[in-house]
Amino acid sequence: MKILLIEDDKLLADSLAEFLRNEGFEVDVGYSAEEALDLTFDNSYDLYLFDINLNGEDGLKIVKELKEADDTTPVMFITALTSLDTISEAFGIGAVDYIKKPFHPQELAIRIRSKFQQQKDDTLRYRHIELNPKNFTIKVHGHYETIGEIQFNILKLLLEKRDDLVTKEELLSIMTNPSDVALRVTINKLKNKFNLPIKNIRGKGYTLE
Repeated sequence: MKILLIEDDKLLADSLAEFLRNEGFEVDVGYSAEEALDLTFDNSYDLYLFDINLNGEDGLKIVKELKEADDTTPVMFITALTSLDTISEAFGIGAVDYIKKPFHPQELAIRIRSKFQQQKDDTLRYRHIELNPKNFTIKVHGHYETIGEIQFNILKLLLEKRDDLVTKEELLSIMTNPSDVALRVTINKLKNKFNLPIKNIRGKGYTLE
């Protein structure tokens, strides 16, 4: 599991990173909002671990910007703030958890493993693809990919019923403006984007072999 830790207290950040690495996690560290944006641009992560207050910068604002850029990486906040408004806002923008300072590093590791296990249990895997319906994320060869909601739901159904026939009616029911042509276009996009052996069963539907 690869984690990005952003904490402006350098001593705390470095000690947490060392502890988490000793616990078996891969950790990159940044100490500012700017480093957070640079690191997320250049790398893919399984979890963001962000402080809410970053030398005057707002960790919540950074996560909002990442979400607006279609970054769906789960985020856990570190905070000394106990305001219900702050906590509510954190969960409102998609936080999976938060931990209040001061805390024991072992508690943090336990929380991370718990969240990762929940995420892992929901994941559908096929060859080079990992699709997590709970977090609406897709990984291809370990890197996050972004697709539209309809394509995501069709791919999810094909993965869930792998090797079985998915009827045309089932697939059309997922679509906003269903038609045979639109379905064929969507299936072809998925085949080409992810190099998938999706077979057309004429007049009946599709199957992922």
